[in-house]
Amino acid sequence: MTAPSSFFDLPRVRLKPKANARGLRRGFPWVYDSDLVTDRRTKALPPGAIAVLEDGERTPLGVVAVNTQSRIVCRMLDQDPQAVIDRGWFATRLSRALELRERLFDKPFYRLVHAEADGLPGVVIDRFGEACVVQPNAAWADAHITELAEALAEVTGVTTILKNASGRTRALEGLDDVSSVLLGTAPEAPIPVPMNGATYMADLTGGQKTGLFFDQRPNHAFAASLARGARVLDVFSHVGGFGLAALANEAESALCVDGSNPALDLAARGAAAMGVSERFSSRLGDAFDVLTALGQEGAQFDLVVCDPPAFAPSKQALEAGLRAYERVARLAAPLVAPGGYLGLCSCSHAADLQRFRDASVRGIGRAGRSAQLLATGFAGPDHPQLPQLAESGYLKAVFFRL
Repeated sequence: MTAPSSFFDLPRVRLKPKANARGLRRGFPWVYDSDLVTDRRTKALPPGAIAVLEDGERTPLGVVAVNTQSRIVCRMLDQDPQAVIDRGWFATRLSRALELRERLFDKPFYRLVHAEADGLPGVVIDRFGEACVVQPNAAWADAHITELAEALAEVTGVTTILKNASGRTRALEGLDDVSSVLLGTAPEAPIPVPMNGATYMADLTGGQKTGLFFDQRPNHAFAASLARGARVLDVFSHVGGFGLAALANEAESALCVDGSNPALDLAARGAAAMGVSERFSSRLGDAFDVLTALGQEGAQFDLVVCDPPAFAPSKQALEAGLRAYERVARLAAPLVAPGGYLGLCSCSHAADLQRFRDASVRGIGRAGRSAQLLATGFAGPDHPQLPQLAESGYLKAVFFRL
């Protein structure tokens, strides 16, 4: 889809008189369906259409992407109502994002675009050297994927661009789950990714999300700082995030636990690439079952880290999610040797830091342990937050000494 070339060509959509136009002027990026006048012309706009958003008095607020099939009916693209959403516009946003990452990192392995916080609502782009994986999680980005990919190649010089269409967010936008190759050829083997002294193997076509979770980089580093000479347990390990970082910092051993055999195989391949296979082991199974079994076996570790999937992905799931986080802490705490360390993580949007930390402390207490809170961690700076959008600060990590 190509955007209309002129401000005067764009359709208009309008806020209801009592909607919070002030919040939009101050940087809030979304309009919910309850705040928009959805007349016949607005309802007729195709998902991902570009329009000028007006307040209740018909004053332009900016250029938005419209999807009347989504609860987030408008996403602010540019507060300049005369902005043209074309390849040049994408290139400007991508250049700004690249400048930040190149200042932060000396190697091209990072999240290049973190959606609203980088001015590209619903768009996630992770970079793996000469390859990028794009998740267009909003209808407008899916409709403009060609211009986005062309600008991405122009700005970064990457030779491979993959589209990853997995995830619940696309379904909420009414989008399909068909992934594709946008530039070059898909890699035939996992890509080695250097991070915190470890080597991770990222499967860009068959792995979870884009193939690797860059957001935990600073939390991996903090956990690794506790790991020298330690027996380490990494639960919900995926491709060995915490375990391999610990081994890179001279942990005595690392046991990775995950429910995915392909993920554990990638973790083992990462350990082999690092030359630490003799100190690495894995255990396949449901994490709760394995934690229970380890407790029954009387296993003890000096550092235990649990990094589960989002147990509370929505407000409706919050209470059940908090109970799950409490259960993780209750099962993990007895495995920590006296004076050892416990790291607990949450990537749930709906569970804020206070609620998650309280659930974790309850679980530790129910296990009969006392704790010192050592550190609180968040996503790395390649995952910037949009201050006006709490959802952009999803990742929390708390580290305790028991």
